[in-house]
Amino acid sequence: MSTLVESLQESLSTSQVSTNDTARELHSKDESYHPPVTPEVVVYPYDAQDISEIMKTAKQFHRSVYPFGLGSSLEGHVIPTEDGISIDFSEMNRIIEVKEQDLLVKVQPGVTRTQLNKELKKYGLFFTVDPGADATIGGMAATNASGTSSVRYGIMRDQVRDLEVVLADGSIMHTGNLAAKSSSGYNLNGLFIGSEGTLGCFTELTLNVHGIPEHIVAGRAVFPTIDKAVEAVVSTLHAGVPIARCELVDEPSVKKANEFSDTNYPIQPTLFLEFHGNEAGLNQDLEFMKEIIKDHGCKKIEFEQDNAARNKLWEARHNLAYAYVHGAPGKKMMVTDVCVPISELAEAIKHARKVVDASMFEGGIAGHVGDGNYHIILMFDSSSNEEIQAAAKLNEEIVKYALAVGGTCTGEHGVGLGKQKYQAEEHGESLFVMEKIKQALDPESRLNPFKLVQLKE
Repeated sequence: MSTLVESLQESLSTSQVSTNDTARELHSKDESYHPPVTPEVVVYPYDAQDISEIMKTAKQFHRSVYPFGLGSSLEGHVIPTEDGISIDFSEMNRIIEVKEQDLLVKVQPGVTRTQLNKELKKYGLFFTVDPGADATIGGMAATNASGTSSVRYGIMRDQVRDLEVVLADGSIMHTGNLAAKSSSGYNLNGLFIGSEGTLGCFTELTLNVHGIPEHIVAGRAVFPTIDKAVEAVVSTLHAGVPIARCELVDEPSVKKANEFSDTNYPIQPTLFLEFHGNEAGLNQDLEFMKEIIKDHGCKKIEFEQDNAARNKLWEARHNLAYAYVHGAPGKKMMVTDVCVPISELAEAIKHARKVVDASMFEGGIAGHVGDGNYHIILMFDSSSNEEIQAAAKLNEEIVKYALAVGGTCTGEHGVGLGKQKYQAEEHGESLFVMEKIKQALDPESRLNPFKLVQLKE
């Protein structure tokens, strides 16, 4: 009888199957603080048919499968939980078709965000979801990623028109079509986006794209306190000013950014802002916004229209997590990730600051405050039980507060291993519906088991 590896080599090819220790170790972890677990074997499919064969082999040998993009996730989504197969999508990285007149693009799941936007730029288009990391499109869809631009353009779930998905039994299906809207059938796009590899593997994605704005202005607004900065954001949104990006960075985080990115920003609570539109309209919006934030104690605001200057500003924000990692060699990073209603945002961030100040950690607060999503970044010693427990307690305090005010345990990083324990509290009876869906599509719990929802024994 052939072994699991031999069977995979027969259905794919020898070059697509690896038991190399280095490859297996690479696929045992992501960017999270969760302990790594090594898969039995790593496979590199080329297309949907390869994925179908992998699923059939996994069923034959009673093995679980774990989809893997670039390993940039932050909640342990790609970490195996039992013996199984890690499916690496790096060979499925083709941009299949740009339908510029329909403002659509079709890609394989291994295409990265940067790769996609480089190609779209030739057509005067761009893909809006920007989580910071150069993640794969498949991984972004699996976690329902969002990021800096979601306040204007929406999250990953808003951008997907159609998915090609391979189910647990190896069958291949589509979840949508190319039409801009439909009243036909259940919304399967919405079901599969954010399912974290627990319902199927994405093999093609058709995405909405947008025209590159005629004019882009970025800016930094400095405030005396975090409260004032958050209040300014809320007032600006209420006034209807069309902000494309709106990021809050607190004092410790600005200091880290300066050290890592060679900037010299004032070490005070700062909003990183961006506006898209035509020049005349933007000038009016900026003047209106300046009047609003002045009422909230804004001490200084500077705008950048030059492309290089804008890029430097956003690189400082995007590289913030790496700034913390660089400043604490040997430690692990934990990034909390909750989202609350805008009306609760100011009090939520004040609560977060109190929790950090009362802890044993030096932590920074940053986030996409334009849509109520914020993070605490902290570094801890993973060899210290005391620090592990203290970090977990801090994370739980932030989650519990968010849930108490009608928020969610994760705004964009996803559930994975880290947030699974909060699902019953957040979803109540609807969690049973989710479990029934999982049972129907993956009755043997072969797809990324023990993530998102857990089937009862």
